[in-house]
Amino acid sequence: MSSIVTGEAVVLELRPASFAARALGLLLDMALSIVLLVVILLGVSAAGEDLDAAAMQALVLASVVFCLVIVPVAVETLSRGLSLGKLAAGLRVVREDGGAIRFRHALIRGLTGFLEIYLTLGGLAIAVALFNARSRRLGDLMAGTYAIRTRVPVEHSAPVFVPPRLQAWAAAADIGRIPDATARRASQFIRQAGRMAPLSRAGLAESIATELAAHVAPPPPPGTSPDDYLAAVVAERRSRELARLGEARRRNAETAERLHRLPFSS
Repeated sequence: MSSIVTGEAVVLELRPASFAARALGLLLDMALSIVLLVVILLGVSAAGEDLDAAAMQALVLASVVFCLVIVPVAVETLSRGLSLGKLAAGLRVVREDGGAIRFRHALIRGLTGFLEIYLTLGGLAIAVALFNARSRRLGDLMAGTYAIRTRVPVEHSAPVFVPPRLQAWAAAADIGRIPDATARRASQFIRQAGRMAPLSRAGLAESIATELAAHVAPPPPPGTSPDDYLAAVVAERRSRELARLGEARRRNAETAERLHRLPFSS
């Protein structure tokens, strides 16, 4: 998973597509493009029996460019990074900052895709994608794009509560300085702890608890286990955020009600 901070200081958690998922989407798109090309060439062949060789070559070349370059570029531009193959594989192409791609991104990807996918039978695209972290092909590197997963499995986890012996400590603890990245690690650990091996769970809990301790004061009561410590911090942080959001909604509702009562009209 990669984190991107937008211009509005919002952290986006995006999941780059795997090499296998990208290969599946690409194969589906290639198959559809080739089927379209064959259909058009059959039509050109049937309709152009009276044309000379030069005209036929021009029509064939135009058909190839239309099916393998123009159509993919148009589809990605109009759908903002989608195609039938990507829809089937659960993928979308986005910019490096997480935004939707535009015509210039799709054009660069389409032109380079003709070279690295069709002229080299996918060899160049595979070679480049295997040697970078987000499975980006040459067109992605030149256009500043990459593919993300749009189908993210929903994790169903039991609610987390502050352990009874830590409730008084958690209510008075200063946890407002915890970095978002550290808080996410703690939350992910709580969700996944039940599926981890005991030794790995203990080591990871100790590591995250040590990281949290630098941002939480005062320290928990002596004898507190790392698991209880993480559960207390995560649950208390969630409760405070929910309370803060509830208070903000209440103030907004009161402000809207006062504005509605102002005598703007007679």
